[in-house]
This record gives sequence, structure tokens and C-alpha cells, in this order.
Amino acid sequence: MSLVTKTFCFGLLAALLSVAQAEGLTIEITKGSQTAVPIAIVPFAQQGAAGNVKLTDVINSDLAGSGFFKTLAEEDMLTRPSEPEKVNFRDWQVLGQDYMVIGQVVGNGGSFNIQFHLFNVHNGQLLMGYKLTVGGNELRRAAHHISDLIYEKLTGRKGAFNTRIAYVTSAARGGGKQYMLQVADADGYNPRTIAESPEPIMAPAWSPDGSKIAYVSFHTKRSEIFVQTLATGQRQSVSSYPGINGAPAFSPDGNRLAITLSKDGSPDIYVLNLANRNLTRLTSGLSIDTEPSWSPDGSSIVFTSDQGGKPQLYLIPSAGGRATRLTFQGDYNARGRFSADGRSLAMVNGNGGRYRIAMMDMASRTVNVLSDGNLDESPSFAPNGSMILFSANKGGRSVLSVVSTDGAMQQKLDFQSGGVREPAWAP
Repeated sequence: MSLVTKTFCFGLLAALLSVAQAEGLTIEITKGSQTAVPIAIVPFAQQGAAGNVKLTDVINSDLAGSGFFKTLAEEDMLTRPSEPEKVNFRDWQVLGQDYMVIGQVVGNGGSFNIQFHLFNVHNGQLLMGYKLTVGGNELRRAAHHISDLIYEKLTGRKGAFNTRIAYVTSAARGGGKQYMLQVADADGYNPRTIAESPEPIMAPAWSPDGSKIAYVSFHTKRSEIFVQTLATGQRQSVSSYPGINGAPAFSPDGNRLAITLSKDGSPDIYVLNLANRNLTRLTSGLSIDTEPSWSPDGSSIVFTSDQGGKPQLYLIPSAGGRATRLTFQGDYNARGRFSADGRSLAMVNGNGGRYRIAMMDMASRTVNVLSDGNLDESPSFAPNGSMILFSANKGGRSVLSVVSTDGAMQQKLDFQSGGVREPAWAP
């Protein structure tokens, strides 16, 4: 087997490794920022039916996991006010807090009325007051929304807590495996299966409006690309050529897919028009070209190629043209994914047998390694560009991890009954 073939097979086998069904989620912050801003989320007072979600636990987890905030443990709080006039800011100054949040939850039949206040502890200034009413099954989403509001107010950047992720799991069933494509909240809660098969499912990719997911299925014993509408569950086969049909990526306008096909020989990058199924071939030659991803303006596509001998990232105009090499640092650079503003590129960087998540500044082309694992893969930016979701190998199991783009914070989403792979953060 040639080095080129080995390289390709390594990527394919990594994508097909067994994983187990995601249940029993534990979120563990494995690395924290030394410059995180102190904030106290005081337990919200509750009246009437409390519901099955403690909002402040979710808010604490969101803000602490972002890397920008250090939340105060409940047992360290001197008081627990829920109304603005009952706040003694001196108590919170003594505890070294910069900000604090208080609130109330009032059960009202099948719904909940929620209000909260955000204060600057140093001067007592009210920074935000907000009220909302949600149904009983929307409490977690409401907590994520509150986290987004607090995050944006204090950082100036939109939050990404009230978003979704997709990932692939599998479970033993009937002497074999059942593969599942699942969608969950950004913190891994509320998962639901949108597609399943006794054959592997790979490479989920969101449409720009979050209404559809493209993915690869082997349910016919060969690769085939589907696009599925989440609201209805309807799916449509869009590519089933002989050979490899892989690595779909939606264009920013949602009308095209960049895909990998081997129907004409070696794997190459193509653009598929979803309306008329016309194909435009972007690369050709003997090299293996795969894992395409669009720039935010749709003008170019980054992809992985071994045309230089080892997998590296290249950039090519989406309308066709000459590809230029982007990466030179490390033995291996693959799975490039742009941030929403196009200023950064996440990737898997391999050096000395270790594969970690890295980020390239597109202006300077400098590369900064962010994660600390040995087999980290499948990076995906949060919509606000502040965090990167990826799959990591921990103790022989695949888990989801999130790292901040400055590398200061990392947390693990541990699905205790098994592993998960190929995460993709929704727009």
C-alpha cells in the first residue's frame, strides 16, 4: 500500500471507528482561564411549580464553559437575594465579584414567568433587566437564552449557548451496530435522532439556515450523500456516483454542496448544484483531494490534499482555478473550517504523531495549537467564533470537547455510555 493510500485510509478509518449511544451527559471543565471575569449567578427564587430544570445551574455551566467567566460556587455566597432592593453590593465586593445576576421563576399553570437582573458589583449599576415567559419544556432553552444575553452584554459578542450541534453515535444492536445521526442543544442535552442505519453515517453538515443537514450514509453498502429537512424528516439522495461520495459542505447561499467524488479516478473536489444536479469539477490529478469547506463569502473553498506528499490545506476559487497551499507548519494539516467572519481557520494539526486542534489567522497565516490531546479531530466553530467544538480521544473513547479560540479554556462533554464523533455546530 502506498503512502498516499495509507494517508487516505487513515482518515476514512478514523471516521468509521465505533462509537456508543450518547446518554448520561457530564460536562467537565478540563482547563480554565486565569483571566476569567468573576460573576455570581445567585439561585433564582422559585414560586409555584419549579419545573425539572434549575436555570442557574445551566447559566453557570454556559458562562463558565465559555472561558470568559469564573462563576461563584453557591456555597460561597453570603446571601441569596432575588430582588434588586435586597442586594447588598458590599457582600459581593468582599467576595471579589465583578458582576452578579439575580432572578425569579414563577410557575403559572403549564408555563413559567422568568425575570432576571444583571448588576455591576463595583458601582451597583443595573446593566440589564429582562422578563420572558416559556413553556414547561422550554426551561433549558430559556436558560441558554439568558446566558446569551449576559454574554453579549458583558463581552459585546453574541452568545452561542442557545444553538444546536449534530454528531454521530452508534449502539450495539442485534449482534451488530446501529448508527445514529443526532441533533442536540449546544451543551449536549436534549438529543434526538434524525437518521439511523445499521451501516455507518458520516460527515454531517448544516445548511446556512439550520433547517437541513447533509450527511453520508452507507445504508446501501456504499457511500451516498443525503440532504435531510429537520422539520419534516424528509431526506433526498443528492449524490450516489460510483466510488466515493463524501464530505458534503453547504455553500453560504445554501444552493450548492462542495463534495468529494472519485467517479473519475482519484478523489477530487466538486461543486454540486442542488437545483439541477449539475457538477463542477474543481480539482484533478493523482492526489487525494477531500474535506472541502466554503469561505463565508462563497468565493473560495478550503480542502485537504496530499499533492505535496502529506495532507495539507489548500485554497481554490469556488468557480474554478488554481489551488494555493495554505499550511506549512506540521507534518499534517486537515479538515479546515472557516470561522463565520472568515478571519480564522480551524484545522487538525499533526506533528510527531500527535493530532490536535489548531487555528490559523488568515491575515498573518500564523497557526496556534489550541487543544492538548493526541487524537483530536473534526473541528467546528461556534457561530460567534469564540469556541471550537471537536472530537477527542480520552482513555480510548471518543468524547466531544470544546476549546476557546485563545486556548485558555477547554471542557469535555462526556456521554458516559460511550463515545461520539464528527460534531458539527449549527449556524
